[in-house]
Amino acid sequence: MTSPLRIVLIGYGLVGARFVEELLPEVSAGRIALTVVAGEPVEAYNRVLVAEHAVGNAELESMLVGDRSGAEAAGARILLGVAATSIDRDRRVVRCANGDELPYDRVVLATGSRANTPTLDGVERHRRDLASLEKHAMALVARDDTLPEGITALRDLDDAQRVRSAVRGRRRIIVLGAGVLGLELALAAAHAGAQVCVVHHGAIPMPRNLDRGGGHVLRSALRRSGVTVIAHSRAETVGFRTDADGTRRFDMLVTADGKQLRGDLLVLSCGVSPRNELATLAGLRTAVGVVVGPDLRSWTDPDVYAIGDCAQVVERTDETAGRRDLPGAPAGLVAPGWRQASWLAGAFAAEAAAEAAGSGIPDDDAESAPLPPERDAIVMLKAEHVDVVAVGDVSGEPWDDDALTPRRRVAQWADPEHLRYVKMVTDGGVLTGFACVGMPRTAAELTLLYDRGGELPADRSVLLRFDGPDYDPGADADAFAPETTVCWCNGVTVGRIEESAACGSTTVECVGRDTRAGTGCGGCRGRIAEILARAAEADGALTA
Repeated sequence: MTSPLRIVLIGYGLVGARFVEELLPEVSAGRIALTVVAGEPVEAYNRVLVAEHAVGNAELESMLVGDRSGAEAAGARILLGVAATSIDRDRRVVRCANGDELPYDRVVLATGSRANTPTLDGVERHRRDLASLEKHAMALVARDDTLPEGITALRDLDDAQRVRSAVRGRRRIIVLGAGVLGLELALAAAHAGAQVCVVHHGAIPMPRNLDRGGGHVLRSALRRSGVTVIAHSRAETVGFRTDADGTRRFDMLVTADGKQLRGDLLVLSCGVSPRNELATLAGLRTAVGVVVGPDLRSWTDPDVYAIGDCAQVVERTDETAGRRDLPGAPAGLVAPGWRQASWLAGAFAAEAAAEAAGSGIPDDDAESAPLPPERDAIVMLKAEHVDVVAVGDVSGEPWDDDALTPRRRVAQWADPEHLRYVKMVTDGGVLTGFACVGMPRTAAELTLLYDRGGELPADRSVLLRFDGPDYDPGADADAFAPETTVCWCNGVTVGRIEESAACGSTTVECVGRDTRAGTGCGGCRGRIAEILARAAEADGALTA
């Protein structure tokens, strides 16, 4: 009998849990022996919802995405609370902090990313280059930077607990950074009663996703929601106070222009970096992330793979192989990571089936189709009364010189008083990017057009009707067409959700368990609720 293919997965977050789920049929059949080195001591959970959990809007049970008991029943080994400390590629073993040595045929890195610690006087920031890792491996591998009391990132459940204590006490929270995650936290905390101030050094919030117009409308929306926004202020120093018990605690943030901002909790939301240290120590090629080809296989070692936030997909050519700096970066979003996890699980399943059949070569029918290249990811800010959706390059302006971009057209509409804004960029009539603030239904229609590669109507203004006072979504057949995609993270359509509802799924959570819709970024949960309500109305009419 052929020995099973031994796979060690390092990391058990959203992407790792999906990889495990997709691989379980092969594990159960005995063709794959799967060991998961989880790191955290809890079941896999949706890290995207940590901000919601921090303010009490999402309980841990609703965030869980893994099924440890089911995986172990199928034959997988799940090591919760155990960290991988090194990969010995010569001996083909993964070493763990508990002393275990895990032999492998394939290693899959799904280590995700860590919150960046910005350069601030008063906060220690560690380098993770090869020299530092070799010298301080025990302190740096699989560990985050230790932050002073009163300063936190927001990446895991411990971080969420620190934020939750501040929110419950209606404390003063300073969020450093104005990206999507920082703003979602700021809005949720302000809605829960905390005093919140966002500090960033740029001109507008979400500068990677929005243009100047959209950014200014978003800034106004933040302020109307009770969030203080301080732009053009680069943080330089952290001041501390000493509590009665002798604890040294955060007291103020000092900016380069002299502002002294007092607070009870400083939340660092300054982007993330892939967790590359295991790959770096193992001698694998890294750049921004772990460098892998389109087949997700390391450039350096054909038995090592990477998926999710730590994987930087670059096709190896004569030109790229000789470059020190490589193009691209990890996607940093859940949907691409899930697609990678599913694709790689399928590839391993085909390999294991071929080994079991004795050929060692996957059949053409079983072999996975190439992983398609990712398009620009749609970014959504999800908060009470503030809706932002953006994708693609929206830096162009309606009055740009057409001689430089003869096929590009830009349409723009703004109503700053009512916090509404939309910009649409097309190439030959086909939508290539848009930014939408305060217009959720227009954003949904543009998302649909972007996904289909469809042309915009010649009169762009007709799209504004979706957020008009007379628009009836129930009368829009296209919005509820069976093939219309609702959950972009998992590719779930209206028709699939309606099937789930017909089989007894009456809540968004039930639909999520049945179809996976709404279990990623959460931006589609409102649409799922609309479809369920529509299905319930139809059932009521039939019953009557």
